[in-house]
Amino acid sequence: MQTRREFIVQTAAALATASVDDHGNSYRNGARIKRAIRREDTLLRLGGNGDNWHMTWATDDRQYVSLCDGFGWPGMPGYDQENSEFNSRMYAIEGVPPCVKFSYLATYPDLRKSVTPLGHMSGRCRYYGFATLALETHIYQYLSTPKLATGRESGDWNGERFVGAKLIYSPDNGRTWFNQDGSTPVVWEDWSERSRRNMIFYEESQYAFSLLTALQMGRGYEHNRDGFVYLYAPNGTRDGSMNELVMCRVPRRRILDRGSYMFFGGLLPSGKARWVRDIEARAVVHTFPRGWVNNDAVGHPYAWHPSVVYNAPADLYMMANWGMGCSPNGDWFGKPSYLGLWVSRTPWGPWKQIYEETAWLPGNDQAARAYQPQIAPKWIAENGKSFWLVWTDVQPGSSSEAPTEFNASSKTLAMPYYAFNLQRVDLL
Repeated sequence: MQTRREFIVQTAAALATASVDDHGNSYRNGARIKRAIRREDTLLRLGGNGDNWHMTWATDDRQYVSLCDGFGWPGMPGYDQENSEFNSRMYAIEGVPPCVKFSYLATYPDLRKSVTPLGHMSGRCRYYGFATLALETHIYQYLSTPKLATGRESGDWNGERFVGAKLIYSPDNGRTWFNQDGSTPVVWEDWSERSRRNMIFYEESQYAFSLLTALQMGRGYEHNRDGFVYLYAPNGTRDGSMNELVMCRVPRRRILDRGSYMFFGGLLPSGKARWVRDIEARAVVHTFPRGWVNNDAVGHPYAWHPSVVYNAPADLYMMANWGMGCSPNGDWFGKPSYLGLWVSRTPWGPWKQIYEETAWLPGNDQAARAYQPQIAPKWIAENGKSFWLVWTDVQPGSSSEAPTEFNASSKTLAMPYYAFNLQRVDLL
């Protein structure tokens, strides 16, 4: 029979091994982080026009940022052209706050809303550049696609939601771009042409893995040691599934091969992750609060799309995530968003929450409608005790124009903070 002392020793050993990766690397320092503080005195509005801002840190020491539904920055191609809004575009970022410079990547495949005039979504090609990853000299981008909703006029409304993701890549830090199958130039498929043949994920159960986030691990992914790329996503498109976090991983040399992706299937007794090939056998990594997902009666459900970055100096993983502030009828942006920050010793958790804000008000602005918080992977302090958080704000300005209407004469939009906003967050 096992003695009490033997039981205590074995339990301690199990707890000690619960924070190791698949190669035995330990993660010890994450437990030191107790809470976070948003520093209102560091808030910066760096302009531009667009949202989402998924970032990655490349070997050329620049951050590459994905913009959605915007015109970019003044003086760059497309900014002063009426009706030429980009559905997705990529820019390069140099410097550190507050001295930051944005550059237009002319070689990125052009994707404007006027590409595919089909259905009630006339003028929208509708690919959104979200998960972006710099891996050595390669840049990979996963572009989410919604489903073409029909029946709005007839009353037989089937709703809008994200249903899949397309993968493109550049082998030379953004100079040339290819489709997943290695062909070039990049093709933006029409609605009827999208399927599992040309999408990395498409119409999976509950539409999981349609809104992807790539784990960032330093410049060119240099801090990764186990040889895998990790991706996160909401588990569905409804409250009850969209607030569930799921994840997958793929060998870094096999990113283009859908058959090489494996899915988090739960924790083993040792605390290590179990990985399964069957997407239907996936398990939930973390569950966020319910009540923060809009319905699709007007706009597609959109919430709990995380940003996850490895903080090398602190030896822990950081996650920022948000919930949609819904109006009483379930419409989006009816009230301020939810903002949370979590830390973990491993990419798969468990995730410890260190910050919660049920009315996210950057700058103490009561009109704020902030969303899509992104941790800038390059802008982490050398001691790991702070980082810069980026977001978009859709609060309307004083203009009488429609919220997203572009005024070609003044080169402005009606939403003053629909732009690249950032603020320092301190970790205690």
